[in-house]
Amino acid sequence: MTATATLLILGADGDLTKRLLLPGLGTLLAAHDVDLEVIGSGLQDRTDVEWREIVSDAFGEVPEPRRTRLLDSTRYLRADATDADDLSRLIARCVAVPVIYFALPPSVAVRVCAELERIPTPEGMRLALEKPFGTDIESARRLDELLTRIVPERQIYRIDHFLGRATVLNILGTRFANRLIEPIWNRHVIERVEIVYDETLALEGRAGYYDHAGALVDMIQSHLLAVLALIAMEPVDRVDEVVLRDAIATVLRATAVWKDDPATASRRARYGAGEIEGRALPAYVDEYGVDPSLGTETLAQVVVGVDTDRWRGVPFLLRSGKALGRGRKIARAVVRAAAPIAGLEGRPHSDWIELDLRSGEVQIGLTMNGGGDPFALEQTTLVAQQIPGALLPYGEVLKGILGDDPTLSVRGDVAEECWRIVEPVLAAWREDRVPLEEYPAGSDGPPDW
Repeated sequence: MTATATLLILGADGDLTKRLLLPGLGTLLAAHDVDLEVIGSGLQDRTDVEWREIVSDAFGEVPEPRRTRLLDSTRYLRADATDADDLSRLIARCVAVPVIYFALPPSVAVRVCAELERIPTPEGMRLALEKPFGTDIESARRLDELLTRIVPERQIYRIDHFLGRATVLNILGTRFANRLIEPIWNRHVIERVEIVYDETLALEGRAGYYDHAGALVDMIQSHLLAVLALIAMEPVDRVDEVVLRDAIATVLRATAVWKDDPATASRRARYGAGEIEGRALPAYVDEYGVDPSLGTETLAQVVVGVDTDRWRGVPFLLRSGKALGRGRKIARAVVRAAAPIAGLEGRPHSDWIELDLRSGEVQIGLTMNGGGDPFALEQTTLVAQQIPGALLPYGEVLKGILGDDPTLSVRGDVAEECWRIVEPVLAAWREDRVPLEEYPAGSDGPPDW
């Protein structure tokens, strides 16, 4: 067989591969005829036939004969990727230059990279790593130094699947592709910005990772800061790997905890026992695999500021939580209210523009004359719906990786800036300067949030 690329998945027997990576790849291959070889590798004993059954389930929408060609060529190789000999053997089995996808815990991925540095590797090899990228700014820098000793920065793909969501990328089109919004997109008109990613899902068996990360690191430190960067960046004349990522980096370098006071600009809480959609949930501390002594939060909120001429003085509220009574995944810009108008009843409302990060739907809250009384003011919601993208988020990310386009990957300096922004909050929490509150599962969080 010949192929232009080999996708070598390390940790192929894990949940990430089956639940997200292969289905995302399936949507990409259904939409594009990619000349690709797929190799899965892990520590489990698994035959090629068993592996092909897993891949087949994810590739159900791939048309023939493309689907048969891919399934016939894919295979599973048992190996310990932290062993230099096994790693060399895996790379040698790739028929094309490998794209190594680390579907592994971050600590294991670092060990694999240490071995990669020691062995011969082919020219043009690409590395794709899942967040978190390090555990603090210093470890993120060490990881970046290690990675760039193996391959150039351009061949490193730090994956934030949020940047693969068509709904999130819709921020760019909504802002820059029309003349309605950009003129008001500044501190003179926008009063505050809220970026919220609340889930009804609870821990769902992810204690091994989540109990050591929490809502702040899992969501705000990476995903929500990425959304903030797209909202707050300066206008760009094109979207490519240099211009877009430079604009993102510029915003994050100007971002810091509100008034440099993490104790007043942040809050944290974790869920107690409750009920969601008729399903009883135990308290977080009673979930399987949770260590209560870690004090892990399941709801985090941080207010930051962006110190640029466009946004200086505007608070950006970032919030994410689990086991809440309603899922809210939105980015909302709240407009300063207009002055009262003599002769019209009522005061103008604070209008708003909101993007749904799940569906891409855009809503605008607009103050206008009332339907019943033309001299009374009321607020009406205008809705614009978006057709979902053909690719799942991981499909969009893989499209960039396999197409040698790092536009939607996180650059090393950006990963470091994200840690710099949240580290004062993490320090304040470790020192117990911010109380760990509690909320019943199925509620909207603590009552005064």
